[in-house]
Amino acid sequence: MSPGAPPFTIGIEEEYLLVDRETRDLAIDVPDALMIECERRLEGQVSPEFLQSQIEVGTRVCGNIKQAAQELAQMRQTVAEVAGEHGLAPIAASTHPFATWYRQKHTDKERYNVLAQDMQAVARRLVICGMHVHVGLGSDDLRIDLLGQVTYFLPHLLALSTSSPFWQGEDTGLMSYRTSVADELPRAGLPESFESWGEYERHIEILVRAGVIEDATKLWWDVRPSARFPTLELRIPDICTRLRDGIAVAALYVCVLRMLYRLKRNNQRWRRYSRMLIQENRWRAQRYGYDEGLIDFGLGEIVPYAELLEEMIELVRVDALALDCLSEVEHARKIIAGGTSAHRQRTAYNKAIEAGAEPREALIKVVDLLIEETLAGL
Repeated sequence: MSPGAPPFTIGIEEEYLLVDRETRDLAIDVPDALMIECERRLEGQVSPEFLQSQIEVGTRVCGNIKQAAQELAQMRQTVAEVAGEHGLAPIAASTHPFATWYRQKHTDKERYNVLAQDMQAVARRLVICGMHVHVGLGSDDLRIDLLGQVTYFLPHLLALSTSSPFWQGEDTGLMSYRTSVADELPRAGLPESFESWGEYERHIEILVRAGVIEDATKLWWDVRPSARFPTLELRIPDICTRLRDGIAVAALYVCVLRMLYRLKRNNQRWRRYSRMLIQENRWRAQRYGYDEGLIDFGLGEIVPYAELLEEMIELVRVDALALDCLSEVEHARKIIAGGTSAHRQRTAYNKAIEAGAEPREALIKVVDLLIEETLAGL
């Protein structure tokens, strides 16, 4: 690419739930020593989250997806080792199979105290975890331009990542119930579309001047221009229980952005579809994952997800080769073949029920699966 091309650097954040190894329920009172030791060993790459039963890790700015994968593997392993010293274990799942949200305690930090006061029950229900992928684009106007185009692909990425079929001991019937919980927040869901960075800033300033938000970090869109870094931050995925699955989603995202930049460089662009249409695909991904396909707006019909995935892989093949992540992108096919975490959780639950387990026992089997798969292949 030209000397002025974006860096396409990558940073990935993952959020984990901490479970009690004995009860498999969420840990209610996490000892301070756990976070202190994690911070000592991970040197600024770990932080508490809104709830005490959550912990967040984040890579450094990585030059490629392989470096990000190595850092995440190390961080998952480190958190598991430290948590194990306290009888706990991390699970990379966007909801806990049977924990009750009203028993959870939020972290005593000013930012979280303000959030709890402002959002009330909406905040208290946020017993959810996700994966955020930052891609360095440099130019603010480029971030806004690609924001409006990459929105089309958000349902495709959500469908590959689903890991939250259960909520408070019930099978919700959805593959990503986390999305429903997150949608209760204000300024959530699909992003707005703007013609320029200046237009975006003017909208933010209206809300800041009115005292509604302090800054753009209070936008919780599915994808957003980061307020802290020169990146376009993907936020729609569930956290993938298997690290390789999450890396595939991240690789697809950065390759799609590079593809859109290639179009722009050639005076082309991806067609912008209405929020209404994209929302319909978002719902299908939330409800069915990839099982029932997504709408091809050009054809005006539902197309099997496997066909759409093949189209995406071919669309970004040159970008995946340039970014040295073709194998990571092609791993998405294995997700289709073997199921997402949501599929495997349901299978584990149903298998236990068929073997005579009570519902609570079956859900414990699901937690055991999540504990195991969170560290699989590291």
